[in-house]
Amino acid sequence: MKEEQLLEKRLIELSKIAYHRNIFTYTDFLNLNERNILHTLPKDKLYSRYVTFGGYDLAERQMVAFIPDALSLREENLNDIDFPYVIIKILPLQAKFSEQLTHRDYLGAILNLGIDRSKIGDILIKEKETIVFIHRSMSDFLCNELTRIKHTSVYATVSNCEELDFTPNFEEITGTVASVRLDSLLSLAFSSSRSKLSGLIEGAKVFVNGKLMTTNSYQVKEGDIISVRGMGKFKFNGSQYRTKKNREFVSINKYI
Repeated sequence: MKEEQLLEKRLIELSKIAYHRNIFTYTDFLNLNERNILHTLPKDKLYSRYVTFGGYDLAERQMVAFIPDALSLREENLNDIDFPYVIIKILPLQAKFSEQLTHRDYLGAILNLGIDRSKIGDILIKEKETIVFIHRSMSDFLCNELTRIKHTSVYATVSNCEELDFTPNFEEITGTVASVRLDSLLSLAFSSSRSKLSGLIEGAKVFVNGKLMTTNSYQVKEGDIISVRGMGKFKFNGSQYRTKKNREFVSINKYI
C-alpha cells in the first residue's frame, strides 16, 4: 500500500507540473498494476490529461506523458510527444555459437548491470535480434556494458525508432462459450476450467485494456485486450454466431 500511495503522489505531482509549467512530464515505464493505479485515480486529483505508450501497439510496460493544458486543445500535435525512451538492438557477436536465450535471460543480464526495472520497457525477442525499450538516460550505459548474456557474447546498439517493424505473432483460437463473460474467455484462451482461472481474477492478475478486473462476470467487448500476469494476453475478436444449443461461437487472438 505504501508503494501505491507513493506512486499516486508522484503521478499527481507530474500532472500538476505539466499544468502549471505548461510542459510535458513523463513517468518511467509502468507495469500493468501501476497503470491501473493511474487509470483508477479520481479525475479531480489530476491536473492534466495524459496518454500512455510503450514504443509499439500492445506494449505491456508503458510510459505516461502528462500533457500541458494548452496542447490538450490541439489533438493533431499529440504525435509530437517525445517519450524519453530509445530502442536498443541486441545481437550475438557470433550467431552460429549463440545460445537460445529467453526473455528472463535478457532481463536478468540487464538488471545485473544495476539498471532499475522501471527504466526498462518491453523486451521483444525476434528471429535474428532482440529489441529492448529503455529509458533514454540508460541507453549509452547499456550499450557500453552489456557484452555477455549467459555464455553468449553480445553487442548492443541504439536503433532508430522509425525503423521498428514489429508485428506480434498470435494464434487464433475459436470455440463455444456459454457467454462472453471474462472467466469463460479465459477458460477458452488458456485451456483450463473456469473454476481454476477464477482465482486469477480474484487474485488481481487479470487486466482488461490495462485496467484491473476483479469481476468474473465482466462482459468482454469486441476488441478488448485481456492480459493475465504470468500467462500472456489475448484479444477478443467477437462473437460470430449462436449455436443451436444457445452457446456463443467466438474467436480470440492469443499472442505468442
